[in-house]
Amino acid sequence: MKTEKVCYSEAAYVIGIITLALGTALMERADFGISMVVAPAYLLHLKISQYFPAYSFGMSEYVLQAFLIVVMSIVLRKFKKSYLFSFVTAVIYGFALDLSMRMVGLLPLDGVMGRLLLYLTGMLLCAAGVAFLFHTYISPEAYELFVKELSKKFGLRIDKVKTVYDCCSCLLGVLLSFMFFGFGHFEGVKFGTLICAVVNGWLIGRIGNIIEGLFTFRDALFLHTEFDE
Repeated sequence: MKTEKVCYSEAAYVIGIITLALGTALMERADFGISMVVAPAYLLHLKISQYFPAYSFGMSEYVLQAFLIVVMSIVLRKFKKSYLFSFVTAVIYGFALDLSMRMVGLLPLDGVMGRLLLYLTGMLLCAAGVAFLFHTYISPEAYELFVKELSKKFGLRIDKVKTVYDCCSCLLGVLLSFMFFGFGHFEGVKFGTLICAVVNGWLIGRIGNIIEGLFTFRDALFLHTEFDE
């Protein structure tokens, strides 16, 4: 008889945060283009940090996500306590991202192939991080929460909604790059960003299927309903 492998959703939350932060830092280090989801926050970081050096990438993340939570509440015409927990997640992720940026910054870059390895590893880790966050009752970042809420409201497949959201975020990143750094100069948003925008939703769906086949997700501490109201 096959033994059931359990992954507690609280562990999935921690794994998701760590892998997502590390993956984002690896993609930034590779410099083939940051993930389209974080591209707007990254570009705001690059611009604002020119005037306020203490404004880190992680800080830009949770500031922008707070704004997104407000927009989401207006679009969905509702507000739940889980949205507040989503901001807490954004802050935790912001600190994890800044720490990951420092650690990854110590890695040597060995030409194009080394950068490509960092990029591909980072993209896979980002997708895996999101897949794990989709399997926890603890509110994910505002990006994932927005996708999750829209998917639930309209009864759509979550990976399809994720792909559309990623493409919209990528477009916003391109517009911000032009606004901040001028036409003809792409900063943060490059060909790697476009590739990630197209395949990220598919990757998350496939990795999600794999981890669902490997583990049964259960809650160790709370019930879903405590965070859904």
